[in-house]
Amino acid sequence: MNLVFKDILSISMILFAVIDIIGSLPVIIETRKRVGLIHAEKATIASLIIMVLFLFLGESILNLIGIDVSSFAIAGSLVIFFLALEMILGIRLYKDEVPETASIVPIAFPLIAGTGTMTTLISLQSQYSTENILVGIAVNMIVVYIVLRLVEPIEKLLGKAGISIIRKVFGIVLMAIAIKLFRTNLGF
Repeated sequence: MNLVFKDILSISMILFAVIDIIGSLPVIIETRKRVGLIHAEKATIASLIIMVLFLFLGESILNLIGIDVSSFAIAGSLVIFFLALEMILGIRLYKDEVPETASIVPIAFPLIAGTGTMTTLISLQSQYSTENILVGIAVNMIVVYIVLRLVEPIEKLLGKAGISIIRKVFGIVLMAIAIKLFRTNLGF
């Protein structure tokens, strides 16, 4: 096993920015108010399963349809870039419906383990070892679980302005990550 603390920290921060559980608080709060209880355990476990499966099978699926990892990573970097734009500018480029099965859809997928997260996992495979990525996923799932369990106190603590500031800061970090992934996979 080749665990590297620096890599785990980098992976954890990248996934934290992409998953953006703090930035997703407004959606989680709205969903909770509309449907009642959100099951933190179900959402966390479902997200973990989706992410681990995609980590191991994502490249095979891409190969099956004839797409190389670099091309997928470049496409993913563009998705991440647009997610960052949404966060920074406070706009919605992607519109989706919110069904009643809130713990799994939309919380686990696509909010936590959505296309941005999946794209990031494939992109991370080009730079980091699988075991470090798995630890980074686990670290983030612990954070996701804690945030989902403590939505009400966090909402009161941060307030609307605090959540907005955090979302914008992570948007800038995410944009920098997208640009780095784009440049790395283009080869310059």
